[in-house]
Amino acid sequence: MSNQLLDLLGIDLPIIQAPMAGVSSPAMAAAVAGEGALGSIGVGATDAAGARAMIASVRERTNRPLHVNLFCHQPAVANPVVESAWIERFRPEFAALDATPPQTLREIYRSFAEDDAMLAALLAERPRVVSFHFGLPPQDRVQALRDAGIVLLASATSLHEARHLAASGVHAIVAQGYEAGGHRGVFDPDAPDDRLGTMALTRILVREINLPIIAAGGIMDGAGITASLRLGAAAALLGTAFVGCDESLADSGYRAALFSDAAHHTTMTRAISGRLARCLANRFTRRSADIPVRDIPAYPIAYDLGKSLHAAGKEKGEFGFGAQWAGQGAPLARAMPAAKLVATLKAEAGL
Repeated sequence: MSNQLLDLLGIDLPIIQAPMAGVSSPAMAAAVAGEGALGSIGVGATDAAGARAMIASVRERTNRPLHVNLFCHQPAVANPVVESAWIERFRPEFAALDATPPQTLREIYRSFAEDDAMLAALLAERPRVVSFHFGLPPQDRVQALRDAGIVLLASATSLHEARHLAASGVHAIVAQGYEAGGHRGVFDPDAPDDRLGTMALTRILVREINLPIIAAGGIMDGAGITASLRLGAAAALLGTAFVGCDESLADSGYRAALFSDAAHHTTMTRAISGRLARCLANRFTRRSADIPVRDIPAYPIAYDLGKSLHAAGKEKGEFGFGAQWAGQGAPLARAMPAAKLVATLKAEAGL
């Protein structure tokens, strides 16, 4: 399966840099690709024009395969009462920063499930690989990308989700363990979650699904990659490992937290964006730890306030309200150029 996947993706190493929207950059993707791994960008937080610009920026740096990731969440249903109460709940934090909260909250990201312009952009640009997070778009979009010769990946957090992905025609599945940093890729954020770890989930999917499985969550070094391959994964996907790289878009506060004691204390939070995600423990996660889910606006409407609060904090040198996404392997993070990190991972894993 590993050789099959590497041929399919057009890469030399069973290493995939996670497409972290807001953190990964065209420079990072190109540097990773140049070392024989799969470089990635996340375009879920931008529009079609932004995605095309990012793809062009990667292609200015390399002609190696590129991986583009999309968010496929159900479009948000606004609830003005919940949103107004959310703004009021955090008004004291804004006031302490000499800032004013937004008057209303917006759905700041458009789901690929309904974004015709993004589909047209991808069909025109034809990156080697496209992946889906939070489920799948409508089947006609999946088929259109397949018909264009694009390799399709999608995240699963359970066997049930993986079976659905396999039946829909993706080429490989990312097994996202509960250790993973950033947003949990569950299809339905309100459904029961067995919270399977990477090791268990990878083994289950390798046994039950006749597609290449990519292990993701808590993998930070060559030992983690080797363990994933021994579990039967065709490749390993690493995200937090790349946050501290030179080409990362993580701000100085995020980097400082990653290389501090905070790395030992990640937590799952829904309050920052409206969907469950693993983050370094900070002022935001502590402030919102006991808030009932019913009081949190839908994703990504809640994120509108989260981003405004973070921006207000940064103006005062306070980075504790940031979305400092990181997995449980965060204490193993290293600061170095992305190309050097890939070379280091290759050597550590004996690839």
